[in-house]
Amino acid sequence: MANTARTVATLLIGAAVGAAVGYILATDEKKRREDFDKIKGQVNNWADVLKSKADHVKKKAEDLEADIYNS
Repeated sequence: MANTARTVATLLIGAAVGAAVGYILATDEKKRREDFDKIKGQVNNWADVLKSKADHVKKKAEDLEADIYNS
């Protein structure tokens, strides 16, 4: 059963990658560049959010460590 699920997941991932490659190759240069710029901007936004959350977690961990050490 798990093997079937893995096969289906692999098939779906392959189809998604194939569709993405097909879309990229089928679009014109200007549209492709605009899409890449949008994707790049979104990835940068996500990276900033993740970095901010990681910094927040790090600060909370440091505060907790200080509280434990001082008590």
